[in-house]
Amino acid sequence: MSVRELVVLGTASQVPTRHRNHNGYLLRWDSEGILFDPGEGTQRQMLRAGVAAHDLNRICVTHFHGDHSLGLAGVIQRINLDRVPHEVTAHYPKSGQRFFDRLRYATAYRETVELTEAPVSADGVLATAASYTLEARKLSHPVESYGYRLVEPDGRRMLPDRLAAHGIKGPDVGRIQREGSVDGVLLEDVSELRRGQRFAFVMDTRLCDGVHALAEGCDMLVIESTFLDEDMNLAVDHGHLTAGQAATVARDAGVRHLVLTHFSQRYTDPDEFERQARAAGFGGELTVAHDLLRVPLPKRR
Repeated sequence: MSVRELVVLGTASQVPTRHRNHNGYLLRWDSEGILFDPGEGTQRQMLRAGVAAHDLNRICVTHFHGDHSLGLAGVIQRINLDRVPHEVTAHYPKSGQRFFDRLRYATAYRETVELTEAPVSADGVLATAASYTLEARKLSHPVESYGYRLVEPDGRRMLPDRLAAHGIKGPDVGRIQREGSVDGVLLEDVSELRRGQRFAFVMDTRLCDGVHALAEGCDMLVIESTFLDEDMNLAVDHGHLTAGQAATVARDAGVRHLVLTHFSQRYTDPDEFERQARAAGFGGELTVAHDLLRVPLPKRR
């Protein structure tokens, strides 16, 4: 059975706390695992969350600040230590190539795995797999930063009453799905469009066009909310979002499940992030993330 869920490995911004590790997020998407922003300590958090190196197919780094990338060295070496049998692809801002190189070869180890480097230098499609297209959009932060978005291709949902009305049954159901028609009956006559799922990952950024493009129509949006609304000036100065801003983006984009994360250590009451997000008018499902949380993607519409 396919599984689509977010495994939260860490939720702290800038520095870890007693209760929050540096960033780290694994998206399980059917048979693939995509690791986003492995900050310091990610390898240990993977162990605590039951995530193995073999689960990883892609690594996506939004930018090269330490809380989003210092864990790369350990994760890459663990992939090699465990002799992961498949290719692993790493996406990251091309402008940070020197940082990726330093982290990849931070210490001596034996390379046993095909790690493909696929740096990002512009908005657009990065990869196309059977069950998703991976896209990137540039964000607004003091260093070059990109957000990522997965889009599942639209499909068709078979409608039993229409199949029965047209006398389509047994092997002909599979045939009409493969060939598009059976005895003059079109696939469109016995099915309806099933919209593919959409997921976006937005870390350190001010409000910008890229944020809105990534969030548009998402089933799940994982987005930073480093500051509360009363610290808006700090957010703008340092290139971050507030809880209210993140929720407003999600509200306007029609997001179904909003996941807030990347919290400043200055705040001790996580419930305030939810209160401010609701005050901004977001009415969908809302999660204020904490370490080792598992969040399933919403069921298809």
